[in-house]
Amino acid sequence: MIKHIFSLTALALLVFGCSKPAETPVAEAPEETPEEVVITYDVNDPASIIQAVEAAAGGWDNLWSLKDVEFTYHYHNPSEDKLDLSTERYMFDTEHSWAKYSSHQINVFPEQEGEAIQCYDGKDKAEVSLNGEQLMDEEPIGLSQFLRKANYFWFVMNFKLDNPGTVHEYLGQEEVNGTTYDKVAVSYESETTGKPENDSYVLFVNPETKLVDRFLFSLPALQVTEPVLLMEVEYTEMEGLMLPTTRRAYIPNEEGQFDETPSLVQTSTEIKFNNGFTTEDFVVL
Repeated sequence: MIKHIFSLTALALLVFGCSKPAETPVAEAPEETPEEVVITYDVNDPASIIQAVEAAAGGWDNLWSLKDVEFTYHYHNPSEDKLDLSTERYMFDTEHSWAKYSSHQINVFPEQEGEAIQCYDGKDKAEVSLNGEQLMDEEPIGLSQFLRKANYFWFVMNFKLDNPGTVHEYLGQEEVNGTTYDKVAVSYESETTGKPENDSYVLFVNPETKLVDRFLFSLPALQVTEPVLLMEVEYTEMEGLMLPTTRRAYIPNEEGQFDETPSLVQTSTEIKFNNGFTTEDFVVL
């Protein structure tokens, strides 16, 4: 099952499309005059490490002030040389998510050609169109909801790891490629999320930069209940933020080992903030 996760079959996508990749409540505006917060980094207080991660990323207030973002998203499967290429848009106050696909060989209508557009209103409504025709079938709508939630979350993840309902646990240190990382487990309270199963993560936090260079994660909706999938992250500094512009995903083999070649490479380029988007810019037709 695990070796097929990143091909994301239509059925699996439909099932997972109803589930958030992590439980992230709709964004709330920061206080106009927030109290000064002193950020510490204490392994005896794992929540402080998570707060340090958010601060190192630039802070939610700074991201919020930029209002919206648009960028080009390359979603590449190296082993099969297949590509989903999209223009992505998000609004931070409402969590609207939108994408226009010029290439969709992996997850989005891989057997069909033409322009595909997806949108999600940040609450409960997803839509999708192909070649200028809105589709009403449950399967592509579920796919749209999944990808719109997931792609938004990957972009803002480092600003969301201390949201209400999160549980943090320090797991000690581990050396990887010459860097000694502090490991912090992040899970979610079912009473808060309203779900019997929730995603979980093991973050590898660089104690020097306070950034998450790599993390393990689960996909319970696809029967991966433990955080055994690996993501490596590279950042680009922009507008006072450290943005996760390159991610490499790996699937373990039966012995729990990872191949040198990633299963997926996800790259964000041509990033533009504060575009003045309104909800009229988040439609499929």
